[in-house]
Amino acid sequence: MRYEDLVEHSTYANETYYHAITADMRKKNTLVRIETDDYKPFWAVTKHADIIEVERQNALFTNTLNSVLETKETEATLDETGPWLKTLIHMDEPEHSAFRLLTREWFLPQNLKKIEPEIKEIAYDVITQMLEKGPEIDFVKDVAVWFPLKVIMMILGIPEKDEALMLKLTQELLGDNDPEMQRVASEKNNTIMTIADYFSYFTEITKDRREKPSRDVASVIANGTVDGRDLTELETVSYYVIIATAGHDTTSSASAGGLLAMLEHPEELKRVMTGEVDLALTAEEAIRWTSPVKHFMRYATQDYEIRNTKISKNDALMMLYPSGNRDEEVFDLPFDFIADRRPNRHLAFGHGAHHCLGNILAKLEMKFLYQELFHRINHIEIIGQPRMVESNFVTGLKSLPVRIKAR
Repeated sequence: MRYEDLVEHSTYANETYYHAITADMRKKNTLVRIETDDYKPFWAVTKHADIIEVERQNALFTNTLNSVLETKETEATLDETGPWLKTLIHMDEPEHSAFRLLTREWFLPQNLKKIEPEIKEIAYDVITQMLEKGPEIDFVKDVAVWFPLKVIMMILGIPEKDEALMLKLTQELLGDNDPEMQRVASEKNNTIMTIADYFSYFTEITKDRREKPSRDVASVIANGTVDGRDLTELETVSYYVIIATAGHDTTSSASAGGLLAMLEHPEELKRVMTGEVDLALTAEEAIRWTSPVKHFMRYATQDYEIRNTKISKNDALMMLYPSGNRDEEVFDLPFDFIADRRPNRHLAFGHGAHHCLGNILAKLEMKFLYQELFHRINHIEIIGQPRMVESNFVTGLKSLPVRIKAR
C-alpha cells in the first residue's frame, strides 16, 4: 500500500484499494503529506470533520490557484496560457456567490417541482427503451448516462439532437486520463481540444439566445450580468460547461453505482424492490456510497493547524470526499450500503459556500429513476464485470452489464 497512489488515476478504478489507503490514513489522526515526482506536495484531508473545517473557511482556504490536482507540467502550462475554463468551482468569494446567484433560482425546490412531470416522463421513456432493448443491457450505457443528460439538456434548452455530442464532450473532458475515454490516445492536448469544441458550440448558443431569448437556463447565462457587467466569453462558456457536465455526469455515476451497491447487498435490493424503504433515502445513500467527485483542492492563505498538523501559508490540501464519507466516527457501518440510512451526513455535494448548486435536482432525478426502474422490473442480476473510469477527479462506472426481467 502506497499513499502516493492517491494521485494515480487507476487507483480510483479500484475502489477496494482506494478505500484501504484512505482507511489507513484516517487511523493516523493527522493529515498526511503526499510527495511525488509529477505533482507538487499536498496534504491529504481524509476525515469528515477536517473536510468541513477546510470548506467552511473560504477566506482561509481558497481554490483559485487550481481547484483540482494538476501535474507540475499542466500547472506550468496554465501559468503560461491562463485558465482554460472559469467555472463556479474555480471561484472564491464574493465572486463565487455573485455568479451562483445567476442560476440559483432554477434549482430551488419550488421551481424544480414545476418540472417534475417532465423529469418523470424522461425517466419513463428511458426505462421503456431499456426494456425494449433487454433483457441483457449495460445499465451505464443504456440508462444511467442518458437519463440525467436528457434532464439537464431540457433545463439548459439544448436540442435533443445535440445530446450525444454533449455526452461525448463530457466524457472526454472528465475521463481524459482513462485510455478508453480519451479523444486521442496519449494526446497531451486532448483537454484543450475538447474545451475548444465546447467554445465553438456554446458560442453559437449564446448568439442564438441573445437574439431569441427563451425560458431556459441557456438564456439566463447568455443574457446574464454580474455586478452590473456582461459575462466575458470565458465566463459564459464556462457556465454552460459546468451546468452541462456536473449536471449529469455525477448523477449518472451515483445512479449506476448505487444500483451496483444494491446488487452487491441483495438484502437491501430486496427491501428496495418490495417498497419497504423511502427511495429518497436510497438516493442519498447511493450518493454517499459512490461520492462521484473524488476531490477538490484548497490552498492556505495563512499558517493554520488541523488535527495536530501544522499547515503553512500556500500549502495545498486535497479534500478526499469518498474517505470522509466512510469516516467511522460519523457513519455506523460505513462500508455497508444501507438503503434507508439515516442520519446520512455525507459530503458528496461538498460543504459551505461551494455546496453543489444542483444537489436537490440530482436527488430528485435519482429517486424518480429508481422508482421507475423498480416499478417495472421484478429481477435484475449482474452478468459481467463492472468497470470504473480511471480518474482522480470525477469518476464512476463506465460499464455495468445486467440482465433484467420486466414485471
